[in-house]
Formats: sequence, structure tokens, C-alpha cells
Amino acid sequence: MQKLQSQGVHHITLVGAGRQTSIDFWEGVLGMPFIFEQPNLDKASESHLYFDPGDGRLITIFTDESRTPEKRRTPTDPGCVHHIAFAVSRVTFLQAVARLDERAIKHSGVKDRGFMDSIYFEDPLGLLIELASYRFEPPAGFTHADVLMQAHKIRVARGDYAIAEVHLADAIQALIERSRATLSDDRTPKNPY
Repeated sequence: MQKLQSQGVHHITLVGAGRQTSIDFWEGVLGMPFIFEQPNLDKASESHLYFDPGDGRLITIFTDESRTPEKRRTPTDPGCVHHIAFAVSRVTFLQAVARLDERAIKHSGVKDRGFMDSIYFEDPLGLLIELASYRFEPPAGFTHADVLMQAHKIRVARGDYAIAEVHLADAIQALIERSRATLSDDRTPKNPY
């Protein structure tokens, strides 16, 4: 038996209301270019809108002009989507509260997640959206997931509750030491002063 190996998210499709509500939120609030539209090939009464979330992948929305936005929290029962998180740069994240406030969009305020900062708010239909900003950049040749996995191992070995900035810094150092050669005989920390 073999796995069906994934290589990333291809797209996420959501059920929307009217077309303009989706365009106004996904492009007008989150800045995702509206890149194409066609009929929903499985349901002719719906349109299928495609947005680029910033990494060339896709967020797609099924829209129907007979549906109107009903603002209610989407279900969080087992098997349901709790929220969708989007990566934003640090400078954009630092503007998030003010930019949501100027639209009178209710939000959580900044949440400290140890390895990242988050802010939560709902789309016009009640889907919880998270804007997330990592507190670190991975070293060249590594991904955020590589650093987080190494930080997790360090955290567990130390008996700490959750990943904190010290675990990230130590993880980055460990990844670099494992992957980069040196002519030195001793790579331990020193104090030359």
C-alpha cells in the first residue's frame, strides 16, 4: 500500500453569496487579485470565482445571486473548517488592527502565539479568517516548517509548554550547524571579549 503524497494546497473552495460580496471581501479587504471566473461546472446556476492569495495557489468561491450574506459563525462541529489562516508580512500585520478598525470589522486584537502573531475576524458570511505573521525567517535552504519541527524537538526535550522565541533561535542555529560546514574544530559558543 502506498501513500498519495501531497505537495501543497492546490486550492480551497468556499460557498459564497452574491458575486460582489466575494469580490469586495477577497480582493477589496484581503488584496487577493480576482484572476478569473467561469460557471460552476457542477452546478450551472452558480458562478466560480478564482482569487490568488499571494502564492500562486487559489482560493475559489461558488457564488449565486439568489443567495444573500447571512452573517453567522460557520459551524465548528467535527469535520468542519474552524478557520483559514493567511500569511502576511510583518509590516502588513502591524497595520492590521488599524485597517480592520477603519472598516469597522470586529476582530480579536493581536494574539501572541509564541512563534507567530495572529489576528482573527470573520468574513461577511461568518467564516473565521486569521492573518498570521511569523516572528522568524528560516535560514537559506529551509522552510518555516523545518524550523518549527526543530523548535518542537527542542521544546519537548526541555519540557517547555509551547514553542517560544528561544526555541526558534536555537532551532535556526541547530539547522545551520547541521547543514553548513566549517573549518573550525570547535563550534561551541565563545566570548572573545
